[in-house]
Amino acid sequence: MMMDGPHDFHDHAFDLDEVSDGTEPTVFGQAARIHFAANYPETPHILDHQMSDHSSLTLDALANLAGELPEGSIEFNSGDLPIGVDGKPEATGLSIRDTIRHIATSNSWAVLKNIEQSPTYKTLLLSLLDEIKPEIEAKTGAMLRPQGFIFISSPNAVTPYHFDPEHNILLQLKGSKVMTQFPAGDARFAPDQVHEGYHSGGARELTWQDQFAEYGTELAIKAGQALFVPVMAPHFVRNGATSSISLSITWRSDWSFEEADARGFNRVLRKAGLNPRAPLRWPGSNKQKAYTYRALRKLGLVG
Repeated sequence: MMMDGPHDFHDHAFDLDEVSDGTEPTVFGQAARIHFAANYPETPHILDHQMSDHSSLTLDALANLAGELPEGSIEFNSGDLPIGVDGKPEATGLSIRDTIRHIATSNSWAVLKNIEQSPTYKTLLLSLLDEIKPEIEAKTGAMLRPQGFIFISSPNAVTPYHFDPEHNILLQLKGSKVMTQFPAGDARFAPDQVHEGYHSGGARELTWQDQFAEYGTELAIKAGQALFVPVMAPHFVRNGATSSISLSITWRSDWSFEEADARGFNRVLRKAGLNPRAPLRWPGSNKQKAYTYRALRKLGLVG
């Protein structure tokens, strides 16, 4: 989540063997992995996890992590927001450390981006992905570009309507929240031109319309549960009545990069006055458009 701009899949393969010690998974049990395999990558679903009491995910530990991360990897603002916003919300005036330590009363929403920049949190992220790597790669190809995000939210805080380019599992660690998801790839909820603009560096925030509400699926999770979010599925989130900590583990795949590059090629076609067909959702293939776009980019003919 929280990643903008054009993407090149060639530079982002990684080796999970560096963190795997051959032991059985400890966070996602067998039933959770079977359920994940049956629904990945297109169907939202809820999983059980054993992660809620990890010592690196307390408020004090996260406040310390916020002090280590570069400024560009921290985002925080008022939690009292509407579902739809125009651009980035304003800051609250609090420091990020105070925001986190007093999240129960600060009426705030915060995210620590790319936690893998910290060696401790990189190990944590990769160990989690290692548990579900076989199920992932059996369907969408190589697991690429691992990223982790931690969300710290005050009671009743709202994450406005948006989409994300990654495959994502959101693990609820403290508190509860309800995510309302909309069908990925449906132009009613995220127009093709918005997708194409995002993949050329545009924003991921979407324009909310009240009539969308009847088409959303509400998925409620509490501590000890996790929610899978398909690539580019529009969604918004409402926090529960107590403060919340959530860990988002994300990855890209061969399929997701092909979908993104097919969007890039469609943008080229649209600028030429054509009305291209949207990329196919999984298990459809977008290789032809993706490879054409990559060739144009390699030749310097597109940005």
